[in-house]
Amino acid sequence: MHPTSGSGRIQLAGRTVHLAWLREHTPQAAGLLARARAEVGHAWCLCRSPALRLVIRCTRAGRYHLAGWPGEGDQHETTCPFHKLGPGHSGRDRYSTQAIKEADDGVSIHLATPLARSLDRPETHQNATVEPPDDRHARRTIGLLGLLHWLWEEARLNTWQPGLRHRTWRHCHAQLRRHLREATVNGQGLDSVLYLVPPFTPRAAAANTAALETFRNRLGRHGPTERRGLLLGPIKEVAPTPYGVAYRLAHQRTPLYARAALHARATRSYRPAFGKVAAEHGATRIALFVVERSPKGHLIAVEVAAMLTTGTYIPADSSHEVVMADALAACRRAFIKPLRYDTTDAVLPDFVLTDVTPAAYVEVYGIHGREEYERRKAAKREFYQRQQAQLIEWDITRPLPDLTCGGNIPERRA
Repeated sequence: MHPTSGSGRIQLAGRTVHLAWLREHTPQAAGLLARARAEVGHAWCLCRSPALRLVIRCTRAGRYHLAGWPGEGDQHETTCPFHKLGPGHSGRDRYSTQAIKEADDGVSIHLATPLARSLDRPETHQNATVEPPDDRHARRTIGLLGLLHWLWEEARLNTWQPGLRHRTWRHCHAQLRRHLREATVNGQGLDSVLYLVPPFTPRAAAANTAALETFRNRLGRHGPTERRGLLLGPIKEVAPTPYGVAYRLAHQRTPLYARAALHARATRSYRPAFGKVAAEHGATRIALFVVERSPKGHLIAVEVAAMLTTGTYIPADSSHEVVMADALAACRRAFIKPLRYDTTDAVLPDFVLTDVTPAAYVEVYGIHGREEYERRKAAKREFYQRQQAQLIEWDITRPLPDLTCGGNIPERRA
């Protein structure tokens, strides 16, 4: 079998269908998925031969969906929707099943930030400080940046294929929505506690406004409980206000307000996303907020995690990585950006090239003379040498290297 000939094709109880058909024909797909789950116990992905197993999940609301078989994501063809990088290539490896638990009824996420509190008891601030101080230990909860990276990784928005010419917020929104429906956070449906800013069109403006109002009405005091929510979208502008800042989001007229101290912490924690240099390269910044409703009905951000991306929403850890990601895309390379989640000491490649066998790596060196950075660089080089992996390196003081398949490393043969 040609390695990409079966990508997207699924076998369910002896019937072969395309993944797109399953997503577009929900009622018929539900019956087929239920039958396969009862008769076989799983589905088959036909991206390779022999076929690979897929988990058939059914949420508490009765919605069926497919997921990759645990530990087999790296065996799928790199163009397959169920492909994932192998162990050691994601910050997700640092979490215990208490933080991210996959089961037959979906994914359960334990967020460090509480989204509801009882007004009858004093508030307890459950945040990242409850985690073990050493990142080498399995983390029992996931932080806000970790949740943002999980969503991006699950939706495969950290991947790029040569067939993509451009990726818009509309595409990101559609991909993310699927995974919101498949997960719970702190015991609540992720699609009910998280408002994902929809792409704006004049035709959808009224519906979008109503959806935001429904979300806002869920917040605040409800009986003896104070509810918070999550809001995810691209930041267009940060404007000063008398008490702090207003985050103005792309596709949304209603701003979020935050105190100056919160924005100062966010600027320190997520310097690449809030730096001025990135904008010069056409970069975008995505933010996940914890929000409350003020007595006057305003949306108030009380916590934020921000992520720098290219204009096509590939995550980047610096403006130099934005340049590299855009250059790889221009050279029609297939690649994945590994995400570190909440970890601080994980040694991950900057990019993994998936259009060669075995996969190759790309490293961007943008800092010189800093001891910790030089140690991390040396650790990466030692890892690649042990793996006998092919490596493309770019020192930003020099021109970009040749990134074409025929330049540094050979193209994968079918």
